[in-house]
Amino acid sequence: MLCLRQVCLFTLRHYQARTLSSDLLLSQINSCTHEDEVFSLVGRNKARLSEKHVGIALNMLWQLQNKRPLLSRTSDYVRNHSQFLTLCILAENKVEHMEDEAIVDTLYSILRLSVENHDSLVEVLVTEAWKRLERLSLPALSKFALCLYKQHKHFSPVIGKVAHIVDVKLDSIQDIRILSVLMISISDVISQSFRDRLLHKAEQILKENYEVHFNYAKRILQFLQNVKVRHYPLIEKCNKVFLKSASHLDVHSISHIFGLYEQLGFDNAEFRLVAKQLLSETIDDYYDPESFAKLFFTLGPMAGSKVRERLLVTAASMAEEFSSHQVLIILKTMQKMKCRNSHLLKKMASVLHKHLDNYNLLQLVKLTQYLVVLRCHNLELFAKLRMLLLGFLKPSVIPADTAAIIRVLAMLPSFQVEETIINKAATVLPQCRLHHLNCIATALVKWNHYDQLHWQNSSDLHVKLLQKVNDCAFQRLQKANNLNLLLEEFTHLNGEWFKEVLSEETMAVCLCLIDQITWANVSQLSFFLIKTNHHCPSLLDQIASVTVENIDKIHPFEIYFILFLFSALNYDPPADEEFFENCIQHLTSNLSCFEAHQLVLLGHVLAVAGYFPPLLINKIFNVSFLSELAAQLEVLPDALKRRVRSRLMKLNRAVCLECPELHIPWFHERDCQRVFHNSSSRINPLRQHVHRVLTEILGGSNYARISVLTPYYYQIDFECIMDENKKPLPYIAQNIPLEGIHLRHDMNNARKNTLPPGAQRIALEFLDSKAFSKNSRHLKGEPAMKKRHLEMLGYRVVQIPHFEWNSMVLSTKGEQLEYLRKHLCGIH
Repeated sequence: MLCLRQVCLFTLRHYQARTLSSDLLLSQINSCTHEDEVFSLVGRNKARLSEKHVGIALNMLWQLQNKRPLLSRTSDYVRNHSQFLTLCILAENKVEHMEDEAIVDTLYSILRLSVENHDSLVEVLVTEAWKRLERLSLPALSKFALCLYKQHKHFSPVIGKVAHIVDVKLDSIQDIRILSVLMISISDVISQSFRDRLLHKAEQILKENYEVHFNYAKRILQFLQNVKVRHYPLIEKCNKVFLKSASHLDVHSISHIFGLYEQLGFDNAEFRLVAKQLLSETIDDYYDPESFAKLFFTLGPMAGSKVRERLLVTAASMAEEFSSHQVLIILKTMQKMKCRNSHLLKKMASVLHKHLDNYNLLQLVKLTQYLVVLRCHNLELFAKLRMLLLGFLKPSVIPADTAAIIRVLAMLPSFQVEETIINKAATVLPQCRLHHLNCIATALVKWNHYDQLHWQNSSDLHVKLLQKVNDCAFQRLQKANNLNLLLEEFTHLNGEWFKEVLSEETMAVCLCLIDQITWANVSQLSFFLIKTNHHCPSLLDQIASVTVENIDKIHPFEIYFILFLFSALNYDPPADEEFFENCIQHLTSNLSCFEAHQLVLLGHVLAVAGYFPPLLINKIFNVSFLSELAAQLEVLPDALKRRVRSRLMKLNRAVCLECPELHIPWFHERDCQRVFHNSSSRINPLRQHVHRVLTEILGGSNYARISVLTPYYYQIDFECIMDENKKPLPYIAQNIPLEGIHLRHDMNNARKNTLPPGAQRIALEFLDSKAFSKNSRHLKGEPAMKKRHLEMLGYRVVQIPHFEWNSMVLSTKGEQLEYLRKHLCGIH
């Protein structure tokens, strides 16, 4: 290569004759329709090529490649052509004479042609552009910044200089294309305040411009992902751009958008519907491995049974052609689809052996997780994964990497932990964040349990290290002085270890930082408290106060999470009417922000709290709305689909019972019957024991019914009937049916016909720990609503909390008999 470069330099120095005028040569280069034509002109006119000719020629080579479909490009041929080397040498020699824009254009073109970042021409062009940075126009600056981003110079001094120029000139930027490129390029070197200014500027430009290319919207999402911010107004605006540009999207764009949405924790059923239709219509066009892997990723999770089966068959037949990255995509999507197709899984496992050495640590961790969750049974593959993971673990000094490896090692079947792993974990503990400590603790608990069942030889090591993990976690919490940073650590914090060990300490720390609750973090804190299931009045009151004071600054999606917290915990803040009314008014003024399924979830949250805004209820229980909801449910993930259907039924029931004046019909009878008949209800030992006690109190088995289904399909543990003198009535003697299912329209008549005058039905409910907040005896929202509804159905509800029934006070049968007798008679 060096010899060839010297020969070319010698040849260029000794060419003297000019064969074409400059203008004619430029015209001919610009008229080329194939790369060989460009190379032919270069070969015939080497000595007469000016810096302008060279720049135009390199740019033309990229433009010709860019016009071709991705799979038809011949970048390797272009880079390896002798005349391309000639152009590169000329460009390097003439770089100082190039105009500012030409330098940037040349750098952009050769990088697009996949010239290596360390190539001398690339380095010279970057250096020269850096020297002229201050005088670059905004379009040239954005193009240069993109080149630096593509070279992974995310933290280089030159990127810092670009960020400074953007900071100074931000107000003058009005082009979303330029802004979006600059945003993603400088995302790693900006402050929080500068980030917020960029977000505001992008939102402003998108609001003023209706014609925005979808690529610019993708860059905005990429920026949000880079800075780890979920900015709903911007995401919504970008989503509208994608919907408007739907006809121009292909599988590559759609998969990229889905990937960004996934990372941002955002979903949109309307975009899913559009994507499903587009991809289903063009499914035959994606026959190469790269396109098909993206098709599988996007269409697989929302495809119908026929299309799904077709995708699985094609994936299996194409398995040998997949690259290491594409195999990872297929397995990730199978996990998302909860698809354990044994044939495809075996195919993927068989081809993985040739790819394993190509994966980096993070990919290897993900791969292991996918295979375990999909229940792969290839022990040879797991043995190889174990060896590779241990190979990464030994030299690892990064806490996040060490924790991730330990977490997936614990997932491997029959994995006996070695002392070296325990020692490695101990060395990184002081540097670990809470999430990493959680990973290590979860692995230790699992290994300790496995050892106790099988080997019983290293559990002491596990216990000692687990205590160190606990100590490190407590120390990290005690040192916390910034609520925003703490909430970032809480994002991925879950599992039994956190709930059992850290939850109380975490609440104490949040209380110490209560003054740092602002409108910007109030929804994130609410989401965390929902996850922890903690009833902390001081925090809840502060959240309510901050929300009311800043209601116009908080996005409706975030208001939903705040209301969810208060509804789920059944907590009313001091000024509860003001709080709920302000939130409801803000939400009902912005219902257009929500999709159909989100409105159902919102309606249910409000119903649990006892609020039924007519505007929202009438919007939901409308034929056109329910048709739109049915269409959206077809493309939602299965878990979300089940949740939405369940919440719609509960909302329908709540509206019928609590708002009869709205005249909303009960239309879930058949669905509830189907669910009831398909479910296998087993009577647990506790219920059997209580039934025996009740039988003894009431005087026989015909005085109490167990697992009763009420009108509107509430299931209660026990039902009995007391007359006006608190005496039990037998069901058979009173000709009262044992079946508890009644239709709404004859419910009142059924009550009159089946109960003697003055008699009353009693619903006896046992409440386990799930019915209460973790740290209190305060009843949560769902069981409180059930009690409210049962009373509306004519029951006197007796709720028996687990902490009373299982207490030492009721340790004997006699005490239990007396306890139940008093509750049944209303003496308590």
